[in-house]
Amino acid sequence: MRQVVLDTETTGLDPKSGHRIIEIGCVEVVNRKLTGRHYHQYVNPERQVDDGAIEVHGITNEFLEDKPVFAQIADEFMTFCEGAELVIHNAPFDVGFINWELKRLGSPRWKSVIAHCGVLDTLALAREKHPGQKNSLDALCKRYFVDNSQRDLHGALLDAEILADVYLTMTGGQTDLMLASGERKSDDENDEGEQRDSTPGAIRRLSADRPQLAVLPASAEEERAHQEMLALLEKSAGKHFWQ
Repeated sequence: MRQVVLDTETTGLDPKSGHRIIEIGCVEVVNRKLTGRHYHQYVNPERQVDDGAIEVHGITNEFLEDKPVFAQIADEFMTFCEGAELVIHNAPFDVGFINWELKRLGSPRWKSVIAHCGVLDTLALAREKHPGQKNSLDALCKRYFVDNSQRDLHGALLDAEILADVYLTMTGGQTDLMLASGERKSDDENDEGEQRDSTPGAIRRLSADRPQLAVLPASAEEERAHQEMLALLEKSAGKHFWQ
C-alpha cells in the first residue's frame, strides 16, 4: 500500500477569501515503511501573505517572490500523489486548499484530490482514539514520544515527516530511526547484532554471535538491604509474594 503523508502552508486560513498555498511537503510511505522519497516545493501565491500566517510558518513575501506559481508545479505535485492514500492532519483544510488551486488551474487532467487519491485524516483518527484530549500534532508527538524539538515554526516538509512518525506509531507500526541529515539508515546500519529479513511480516531474530549481556549479581550490602525491606513489608502487611 502506498501512502503520501502531506502538509501545506498557506497565506491565510480560507481559500474562498483568496488565500493560496505557499509550501507543500510530502513523504512517501509504502507498506508502512518510509521510503526516503519526498516532494517539497515553495510556491509563489501571487498575493501577500497575512502577517498572522508569517508568525506561524515564518515564510515571507520576499522569500516567495522568485518561487514558481502553482500552475508550474501542479503536474509534478499531483503525479507524486496520484494513486496514493494521502495522510493529512486536519485533512479538510489541506484538501480544501489543494482543490481550490486545482479549480483555479482548470486542468482537464487534475479535477480534485479525491478523484486521484484516497484521504486519511489523522486528526479524526486521533479524536477517535483519544476522545476529549488534545490531538494537535504537538500533543500527539508528546503522547507518542516523537521528537518534534526542531519544530520552532511550522514547515510543510518537517511537519509531514513528523506526522509520518506519529501516524505509524499511533496505528501500531514501527519506523526506522532517521539520521540527523534526514537520510534513513540502511538495514545493515540498524541495531547492531540484529538480523533483518526484508520479507513483510518476517520475524526479526537476534544474531547468535552477538555480545553476551553482562550479569551483575547483587552485592552483599544490596542483598542485606533487600532482606530488611522484605522483613519490613511482612511486619506491616503480613505475607507477600516477594517471600
